[in-house]
Amino acid sequence: MAQVAFYILAGLAVVSALGVITRENPVHSALWMLLTFFSVAGIFVQLGAEFVAAIQVLVYAGAILVLYLFVVMLLNPRSGGFIRMPAKYIIGSAVSIVVFFQIAITIWSSGILKTGAIGPLPYAEGMNNVRAYGNVLFTKYLVPFEIASILLLVAMIGAIVIARKD
Repeated sequence: MAQVAFYILAGLAVVSALGVITRENPVHSALWMLLTFFSVAGIFVQLGAEFVAAIQVLVYAGAILVLYLFVVMLLNPRSGGFIRMPAKYIIGSAVSIVVFFQIAITIWSSGILKTGAIGPLPYAEGMNNVRAYGNVLFTKYLVPFEIASILLLVAMIGAIVIARKD
């Protein structure tokens, strides 16, 4: 049952990603992107990575997509349908899709991938994945985490100074 749900979510993610790149209207593209983000978050939940799924929804679907929509609304885009692509791009895309599926079928049939491998990763007793992330982040990677936060703060202050009107 978990594999069926995975295939449904993966198919939904692929179809919605195609919707992102084939829409001419940026607002419609953003809505397809939102569906892609939620599908990927569902895959993370199936893998037992609830923390990563929550970050996927909060950061990407919540912040990045809202920022994207603010920029789109400021630019006032024209509404349209599908993007009109030259035939050579369509043929190249079709060939790359066929090659991708041929590689995927070869990998699948070779037995490299184990079936039934979808599921939560094992943790130490009494520890869930959020506690495991926090334990590693605030012990082993504390200094890089703090350096990244300082760099983000400096970048934010720099963006405010640059955007400030004199």
